[in-house]
Amino acid sequence: MFTGIVAAVGRIERVDPLGEGAGLRLTVEAGGLGLQDVAVGDSISIQGACMTAISVDATRFVVEVSRESLSKTVGLDAPGEVNLEKALRLADRLGGHLVSGHVDGIGEVAVFEPVGESWRLDVRVPAPLSRYLAYKGSVTIDGTSLTVNRVTDLPGGGCDVSINLIPHTIQATTLKRLAPGAKVNLEIDLIARYVERMLGDARASVR
Repeated sequence: MFTGIVAAVGRIERVDPLGEGAGLRLTVEAGGLGLQDVAVGDSISIQGACMTAISVDATRFVVEVSRESLSKTVGLDAPGEVNLEKALRLADRLGGHLVSGHVDGIGEVAVFEPVGESWRLDVRVPAPLSRYLAYKGSVTIDGTSLTVNRVTDLPGGGCDVSINLIPHTIQATTLKRLAPGAKVNLEIDLIARYVERMLGDARASVR
């Protein structure tokens, strides 16, 4: 589990194929993410995707990403900056919201523009995920826990979510490099997922 509070911006330094039709091995420079308490087998969120460290030294770690994970995410198949967060400990503060590190889908940036000291970020969300998003609810974008300011349902299905990014979020994450048309990893709120399941079971029992 994670909180969606990005601890550091690292960089994928090296991408090695695991074999024909297989996944990739990533060597990640950890930036300001302290690795002293990270061991082989521990989980680290990379751009919102939970990955298992298979090698760790003082400044870098290595993960292997399956072909399935690559097909469901963006930003894990080439060198570049990535948002990093170590797994949540039970004694940690929950500064964001409960995040599993399991990417639910890919969104597309519709608007990214300055508004005063902050930035407006609008993301187009695919139809299967749109029902989980609500005003003042939580969503994880590229591993960053964010609050939804507005939801606009689209005639053809799906929705646009509008988010206000404060200067600290821009400075401390990879979101500063976004532009219209960019793809982002999305994870819906864990509680919303369970609520839908429970309501579905309740409706089924009434029939």
